[in-house]
Amino acid sequence: MKLAYTDEAIEDLRRLREFIAVHDPSAAARVAAELVGKIELLPDFPRMGATVEIAPVPDSVRDMVFGKYVVRYSVHVSALIILRVWHELEGER
Repeated sequence: MKLAYTDEAIEDLRRLREFIAVHDPSAAARVAAELVGKIELLPDFPRMGATVEIAPVPDSVRDMVFGKYVVRYSVHVSALIILRVWHELEGER
């Protein structure tokens, strides 16, 4: 299964990394690498995230929590698309 990111998800990852880097640059690189590493596992287990009930097709949009970060993604026949990424304190995107 192919893994793809929306432009919004890419910007979310950049924003999170920049925010962490202000306080701890080495932590920013580590957290970003860990988060992307976990995201790369999603195509192997696409249904492990919780369904997003407010989505038009709830079973196709899911949220996966990795520590304090939420990754929203959609599941398709041949692809898994990362829609958004945020810290739990930011609230739903």
